[in-house]
Amino acid sequence: MNQNTLPVSRVRELLAEGARQQILVLGDFMLDQFVWGRVNRISPEAPVPVLEFQRESYMPGGAANVARNLAALKNSAAMIGPLGRDHAGAKLKELLTKAGVGCRGLFSQSKRPTSIKTRIVAHQQQIVRVDREEREAIDVETVERILGAVEKQINRTAAIILGDYGKGGVTQPLLDGLKKLCRQHGVWISLDPKPVHKVDISGMSLITPNRKEAFELAGIEDERRGDHPLEDKSLMQVARTLQRRLKPALMLITLGDQGMLLCHSGDKPFHVPTTAQEVFDVSGAGDTVIASFTLAIAAGASPVEAAIFSNHAAGVVVGKVGTATVSPKELLASFAR
Repeated sequence: MNQNTLPVSRVRELLAEGARQQILVLGDFMLDQFVWGRVNRISPEAPVPVLEFQRESYMPGGAANVARNLAALKNSAAMIGPLGRDHAGAKLKELLTKAGVGCRGLFSQSKRPTSIKTRIVAHQQQIVRVDREEREAIDVETVERILGAVEKQINRTAAIILGDYGKGGVTQPLLDGLKKLCRQHGVWISLDPKPVHKVDISGMSLITPNRKEAFELAGIEDERRGDHPLEDKSLMQVARTLQRRLKPALMLITLGDQGMLLCHSGDKPFHVPTTAQEVFDVSGAGDTVIASFTLAIAAGASPVEAAIFSNHAAGVVVGKVGTATVSPKELLASFAR
């Protein structure tokens, strides 16, 4: 098999079957705000650019963007978890509903505000980002409510995606409860990990760290030895360390312009070179990767097929500005090229 492609007919099959599978999305739900403008001068008050406001827009962020990516691929993703009882929470729910995401599993809480990331963008370039968030862990009552909702749907669920962005929505009790439920019912569970969040993430079906996160998780310094990922001794050491320590069924390390590295216990790592034509913005690309890979697996893809499928999805998304998604039409066009 060519390392960079699949037959278009196979991609159609995976998209069609993936649309029929139920995938649950849990974790840290956020609202992404974009303030767009242009810069023509420097402020007389300080050596900073003055942004002339043109417009603003909102997008689902964090785990909510994972669900949005699934919905863009025609999967009726269902979200479970808390939102703040605030304007941002209401806006996020409105956006998700409009995108076709199932929001019946979302519930409002006054004790935790909805996380908002505000990106200031001038001439298609981010100038600064402002984060408004509460990082305190969700309480035991909230964990039990989430697990109860998952248990009610587990028999008709193909996979669960857990988006951990270090905002407190993923806790050890939640992880332990989900792993137990998934083992009992043979349900796939994918996790996008955050090394700063010290929880036991061993025994997952899939983890999708980027290069920086993989090195942090392994506690190894990144020396970038070797131009090609398979010849990069540091990267290979990290892959072996994480497989031994965390024992995921699969690990997909995203490598930016070097593509992806798929690691499967007992097999040699498989490198998938990037398909990106141009890179404008990598915001949310990791969300696209975990969503599309999990959808492909739920549709019956092999791990290598799922890696190629998600690599093409990410290649489309990074060519757009902002936290973007890929449609079936765009994905098929990427493979047709």
